Amino acid sequence: MFSTNRSAAAILALLAATCVASPAMAQSAAAQSASKPAVIVMDDERIKLADIELREAAPASIARRLSVPGTIVPDSGRVSHVSVKLSGTVAELRKNIGDNVAKGEILAVLESREVAEAKSEYLSAKLSNELQQDLTARDKSLLEGRAVPEQQYIKSRNAAAQTEMRFGITRQKLMALGVSDAEISALPQAADGTLRSQNIRAPISGRIAERRVEQGTAVGRDSLETELFVIVDLSQVWVDLSVSSTDLPLVREGQTVDIALRGVAETGVGEIVFVSPLLDKETRAARVVAALPNPDGRWRPGSFVTAGIAVERRDVPVAVPFSAVQTVDGRKALFVRTKEGFEKRDVVVGRRDGPLVEIVSGLSAGDTIAASNTFSLKAELSKPGDED
Repeated sequence: MFSTNRSAAAILALLAATCVASPAMAQSAAAQSASKPAVIVMDDERIKLADIELREAAPASIARRLSVPGTIVPDSGRVSHVSVKLSGTVAELRKNIGDNVAKGEILAVLESREVAEAKSEYLSAKLSNELQQDLTARDKSLLEGRAVPEQQYIKSRNAAAQTEMRFGITRQKLMALGVSDAEISALPQAADGTLRSQNIRAPISGRIAERRVEQGTAVGRDSLETELFVIVDLSQVWVDLSVSSTDLPLVREGQTVDIALRGVAETGVGEIVFVSPLLDKETRAARVVAALPNPDGRWRPGSFVTAGIAVERRDVPVAVPFSAVQTVDGRKALFVRTKEGFEKRDVVVGRRDGPLVEIVSGLSAGDTIAASNTFSLKAELSKPGDED
């Protein structure tokens, strides 16, 4: 009986020792697993096939940005209202709404009795001036040879000054009606039937946003339509922002702005060109305007956007694309290029600025990392190994 009890006690002691030892053994195994780096074997050919972009970690300038809503609007300095300066009838329309036009291109042709009279008056004044200038030059030559009295030359010279003045006035009148210098110079060789025609040209390059008249429409003064077209140059647009009074001290002209269109991944970079000194009475916010390049026309007026105004900027020693960072086992990680492939490395991230993020620890400047398609590496890492 005593022997039996003693054997049972020995078995219980052995089981207790086993229970105590198991957690210690588990901790030791976990420590060994944590100390061993996770490596994904991958050569250059596989990296290329997986479309993984390699980037080098480097210092960068990271900004703290103030996020505000905004709306894309046309640049007011790039909107032109094409109006007529005389009475007439639309004889020809060469451009329609939506057409692209170049500066100086003919948009429409008017027929006007007013411009015909002004051109005729100009041609008459030009001819009279040329004749009188020739007479004055002849009288001067005769005066030098004492063939005419001085009084005749003085009278001729005064007449030449008057005809030159009238000629200049008729030229200015044509320019006031919208006739260009080139068209004025070509008037002496122009056909008689074209004297009543007036070309309406585009004052700027851009796109026709509105056409206000039809062919045959009477335009001009006396309560008639004077505006023919509206041309908008959208190669640069404005971003109309509303900044609260509490954030306004952080905003100033010249700051860069990241513009993001809602629902679209691409962003643009603009610059603040105006900060209103006045606050809206109801919203207590100020109007802020940023200029945004728009060479491909993707920023359409009327679109709602989100703007990130860079209010503070500092240099960081290490930054990488935000797309390179993955979450593995609850921790932020990067995949660093090695001779064998990629090594998973836990990192601590800092401030993010658009596509870049600061790496506080875990990575050094100059390390090469996987910058794109890193989710495939994360999936490769989670596959069970041969030992499983």
